[in-house]
Amino acid sequence: MGEVRLPVASFQDAGVAMIKAEYLWLDGAKPTKTIRSKTRILADDAEVPQWSFDGSSTGQAEGHDSDRLLEPVLVCPDSIRGGPHKLVLCEVLNVDGSPHSTNMRAKLRAESERTASHEPWFGIEQEYTMLKHGRPLGWPEGGYPAPQGPFYCGVGADETFGRHIVEEHLDACINAGLLIYGANAEVMPGQWEFQIGTGGPLAVADHLVIARYLLYRLGENHGVSMTLHPKPVRGDWNGAGAHTNVSTKATREEGGLEVIQQMMRRLEARHAEHVTQYGAGIEQRLTGQHETCSYREFRYGSSDRGASVRIPPGTAKAGRGYFEDRRPNANVDPYVVTRLIIETICE
Repeated sequence: MGEVRLPVASFQDAGVAMIKAEYLWLDGAKPTKTIRSKTRILADDAEVPQWSFDGSSTGQAEGHDSDRLLEPVLVCPDSIRGGPHKLVLCEVLNVDGSPHSTNMRAKLRAESERTASHEPWFGIEQEYTMLKHGRPLGWPEGGYPAPQGPFYCGVGADETFGRHIVEEHLDACINAGLLIYGANAEVMPGQWEFQIGTGGPLAVADHLVIARYLLYRLGENHGVSMTLHPKPVRGDWNGAGAHTNVSTKATREEGGLEVIQQMMRRLEARHAEHVTQYGAGIEQRLTGQHETCSYREFRYGSSDRGASVRIPPGTAKAGRGYFEDRRPNANVDPYVVTRLIIETICE
């Protein structure tokens, strides 16, 4: 047989540069959603289109009706692949174009529009734990490290573990254009934190999801997995949270501290509703020990890291500013926590 030549109709023939577009979305896993992604090859100058996926494999559909849609909502540079490649954050839609039941971003979007006049700002402190061979990074095999204390913001090879990954993650977030604020080693060895903010609720939630994705991907490169479990090690060790800093136009202006105190009464009234949606396993972390208040009670105080909500000293001194909700777990859905807070305090 002679050589068979297949017809080729590609952008390469026209000399068009091609890029990798990594589509990201939150799945329907229970009790905690996870990030899914897949790659599409696009012309560099093409608009990022809507795409589809098999929802029966992500907990978002059944096999007899499995197609779900990915609607791009934010495109940024892929700072791991580099070059012209892109990350594409998506909402999940049903085939008729309506938001899927797992699409918490759509609910936040609606609430953000309703409360826009209040100008809410957020910053989220994302704690996480690095794991190697099932143990927190730096923990001895078959044993425990020294008691926690020297590891928080520690310096030195005997105090910190995984800093090279943290530095790569900071660079990746900066190069992706995210609202990255900073990072530090946490109280438990192998545990770290980065902060996203300050910005509006949608922006901060979006950027946190992308920052989590970048963290997981960099972990792949080093054979290190990342967990957002709220209590990765039982016993006398701090858990992992996502402390959420909040302000509104009214709290940032003169007399803002009085407004914050009024907001505390609203948060207390909906405390049970909030904590049930602040991340799976919250009762493991909010025990009243290890810089937490019990999930069974609500209280707030100035500089009190054992309270449900902390009023920073700068806010107390100036009489205006922001407050820190210390209840959310590390595994909280950022679209849920920001929505719950603004619908509670923005009346």
